[in-house]
Amino acid sequence: MSKKQSAGKQGAFEVFASKVTKATGSTPAFLIAFLTVIVWAVTDPIFDYSETWQLVINTGTTIVTFLMVFLIQKSQNKDSMAIQLKLNELVAAHEFASNRLIDVEDLSEKELEALHEYYLKLSQLCKKEDSLLHTHTVEEAQDLHLIKKKKHKKRRDEIQNP
Repeated sequence: MSKKQSAGKQGAFEVFASKVTKATGSTPAFLIAFLTVIVWAVTDPIFDYSETWQLVINTGTTIVTFLMVFLIQKSQNKDSMAIQLKLNELVAAHEFASNRLIDVEDLSEKELEALHEYYLKLSQLCKKEDSLLHTHTVEEAQDLHLIKKKKHKKRRDEIQNP
């Protein structure tokens, strides 16, 4: 399905939010915002530092900021979900990848910390290997490490006691 076809299935607000966040994240949008600040700073003395002028500017910037927070969050949520789906597909498609990682973003912080510790242990075991490609799970890494340790001890014993 092309982007043009999928765009037709999006709601009007979703299309609007996507276009606005893309536009407001551009260089021209930044320059417009920067020039607005300059114009405000220059015109402030013209309006004799009026409280009404300050109120107009503050109200305008507050409204724009308030609305932009929600538009940006909507786009961020969509982008985040798309990235998670792509990562899930990669995990699911790779024969050696652990399926424990599919939808990992739905786990609690405690569960994520446990997984982090799991992979930290795997990383530490892999550092003892010649190649990072030798192991795929902590269990395999531990088994392989024990096998190598036994072989190494056996070779050492053979060398010391011929």
